[in-house]
Amino acid sequence: MVQFVETLDEFHAIIISGGNKLIIVDFTAVWCGPCQKIAPFYESLACKYPGILLYKVDVDDAADIATECGIRAMPTFQFYKDGKKVDDLCGADPNKLEALVKKWTE
Repeated sequence: MVQFVETLDEFHAIIISGGNKLIIVDFTAVWCGPCQKIAPFYESLACKYPGILLYKVDVDDAADIATECGIRAMPTFQFYKDGKKVDDLCGADPNKLEALVKKWTE
């Protein structure tokens, strides 16, 4: 299940509390066509890789989080482990997204 992150404090708490689990944050917007196109695939990753934690940040509703994370285009996926950003992907390429999930979960 994918949860929306709405505040900067909530974002920090999620990143810190994730431990060694892979956390993926999808920076998205309702008006972004590519974001909407990849959304079902992104959400399906939760079933395929049950050990990962999936979140979304609407860049319009949580601009402070997007700014702190340096988001310049949507969709952008950021990968966190042990409280630190370990990777990112800009764009709606499902093959590249899944390749990064595999890289950090194997």
